[in-house]
Amino acid sequence: MPDQNHDQSGEQSINQSGGRNVYLATIPPQQAVARAKAALDRAALISQELIPAHEACGRVTSGPIFARCSSPTFHAAAMDGIAVRSGDTFAAREGSPVTLSRPMGFAPVNTGHSLPNGMDAVVMIEHVEQVDDDTVRIEAPAFPWQHVRRIGEDIVATELLLPQNHTLSAYDVGALLAAGIFEVPVWERVRLTFIPTGDEVLNFLDHPTPLPGQVIESNSQVFRAIASSWGAQAAWTAPVPDRPEALQAAVAKALEDGAHVVVVGAGSSAGSKDFTRSTFEAFGDVLVHGISVMPGKPTVLGITTDKVEGRLGGRLLVGAPGYPVSAVVCLEDVLEPIVRWLTRQQSPGRQTIRARLARKTPSRPGMEEIVRLAVGKVGGSFVAAPLARGAGLITSLTRAQAITRIPAQSEGLEQDAEIEAELLVPLAGLSKVLVHIGSHDNILDLLANELMGLSEPLRLVSSHVGSMGGLTALKNGSALFAGCHLFDPETKDFNFPFLQKHLPGLDLTVINLAIRHQGLIVQKGNPKQIKGVADLTRPGVSFINRQRGAGTRILLDHHLAVAGIAPAQVRGYDREEFTHMAVAVNVLTGAADCGLGIFAAAKALDLDFAPLAHERYDLVLPTAYLTDPRILTLRAVIETKQFQERMKALGGYETTFTGQIMKPGMGLGE
Repeated sequence: MPDQNHDQSGEQSINQSGGRNVYLATIPPQQAVARAKAALDRAALISQELIPAHEACGRVTSGPIFARCSSPTFHAAAMDGIAVRSGDTFAAREGSPVTLSRPMGFAPVNTGHSLPNGMDAVVMIEHVEQVDDDTVRIEAPAFPWQHVRRIGEDIVATELLLPQNHTLSAYDVGALLAAGIFEVPVWERVRLTFIPTGDEVLNFLDHPTPLPGQVIESNSQVFRAIASSWGAQAAWTAPVPDRPEALQAAVAKALEDGAHVVVVGAGSSAGSKDFTRSTFEAFGDVLVHGISVMPGKPTVLGITTDKVEGRLGGRLLVGAPGYPVSAVVCLEDVLEPIVRWLTRQQSPGRQTIRARLARKTPSRPGMEEIVRLAVGKVGGSFVAAPLARGAGLITSLTRAQAITRIPAQSEGLEQDAEIEAELLVPLAGLSKVLVHIGSHDNILDLLANELMGLSEPLRLVSSHVGSMGGLTALKNGSALFAGCHLFDPETKDFNFPFLQKHLPGLDLTVINLAIRHQGLIVQKGNPKQIKGVADLTRPGVSFINRQRGAGTRILLDHHLAVAGIAPAQVRGYDREEFTHMAVAVNVLTGAADCGLGIFAAAKALDLDFAPLAHERYDLVLPTAYLTDPRILTLRAVIETKQFQERMKALGGYETTFTGQIMKPGMGLGE
């Protein structure tokens, strides 16, 4: 079952009253890894095997490999030309050539040919004057072994070709074959089996549509792909229900089938249906319950012993949290170093860069926190925008270009702090990233897809902090551009009054993306007949709001003020979401009766919509970035008829000004 990842540290006793487990002392991941290594007998667990050399790339040698053959195995011509005895050519000079005759004086050779007996040099064909079929002249002497690959120049038979515990590359495979090695001894692959658990977890192979309270199982496939990248052999089972006997039977079968490592997904936390720890105790000893990092705290490590008759001892048992981000931390920070150690691999590590943090990121002291980041280049430096930090947010994994670690003793990181970011993508790719920080709009998703479809793709990364948050990012130099839709009631204009007030003196350019329709997103059929802000005060009407600083919330506050309604009169005014789609989902699921948002969000989820206002959604950027190739490409895409037609198809968008540079006072152009 998915774990509620309540991250807290400290020594606690085990207490199973009420059917709940309670964490022991949490320890750092490095210490958890060390405990597992100390408990495992690597030599007994991982065997050697012989495999074909041509299939050995990525495997690790289990012993030294000595060359069987030399390379080359003969003196070989390294150029096209003629083979000669170098001593016969010493008298050759420009204007005073030496004449050589076949067969004793020279022999024609091509690159790779064996040198005839007695000959020790090659003269390039370009330096040979052909007199007739059997006679040549040369005007420069050849020194001994000129243009010749001598026997064993590359590899000498019986010499050490590759040492033990060496990870074989594609180039190594070539060297093995060249040296006459057709089978190579390697450590066997670590065999891992992942067992997902939970009554509410559906097997993805059934292509299910989950009902409320159900989830489609996916962690096993994340596990399989990650473990395969370590060179491990990964398998998985169908989801196992929350019953101790079912979980114990699944673990037993995985061990009997030969798994070196059994990973139980979910059930490692402190819930009444979390049976991982008790199951591991039935097979052996628990080494670790809880690591001092979040997300990822409910990690369990155990080792099988011979105390249960017929069980294979010395196998590693891992309890991975159910939430995907927590599970990935368990796999990457704990399981990966153990698996690589078992097969004598070196971890490739991650490239790190220094980056400025786009916004303040608080953290709870007492436990290290891993924060996933969207990273791109703004100006001359890298900027990192923290992504949403929920342990269950798998999209934070798909959107991240890097991670940073907040130390356990820290209360967080300040905006503009210089951080060390561990890259999850190649460094070169960061120059192809557009960093957007500001208001959310569905067009941004469409735009991101269009940009990735170009012959030279660009990646758009967005941090949805609202229009005011976007202006703050521009002020601090941490965004390439910001989406804004701030309406000023006094001037009836958009964005410019706010730029003048909050970013005076900055040279900014405002480019329109669209005029969009804002209104109240309501349930299909509008059963509560919500038609305007006045209806938000009615008994029984619940509302879902946008976050502070969002242009949509500012628009709501304006309309409430015009109607003489105090925020306290709106039930749900303090409940916040960060995107229009999140508001729409709340309405769709009945968590709220309505919320203010764009028509496109209502249309996407087949909800009804009560129009409230039209507004201008603009892209604001420093004027200096207008010549940035990424911005030039962005503008070119926005200005195409094809993109604008797709944008209008989303619903609730007008393209009157799309792509144009806006000026103060233009309003909606009415």
